Amino acid sequence: STANAPEDDAPNRYSRTERTTYSRYSRDANSSGSSLPSNALEKRIEELERELAKERQENARLMKMTQDKEELIGKLKEEIDLLNR
Repeated sequence: STANAPEDDAPNRYSRTERTTYSRYSRDANSSGSSLPSNALEKRIEELERELAKERQENARLMKMTQDKEELIGKLKEEIDLLNR
């Protein structure tokens, strides 16, 4: 349980980074006079944020599956040791 604490912090760390990145790009897009309209940039950012959220969900699902498999492997090793004795 304590070994998983850093992993549990990962989504919070990324969401803070994401918010910072979003604000920085919003300011840059508005001040740079980009050829793309600000509205198009905002839509693209929202699309990328949705995609990022999906990828994070998939990552969390895969991490959980990995953790479950590692726990099962540990239990099976213990059982093998008991049977060998």
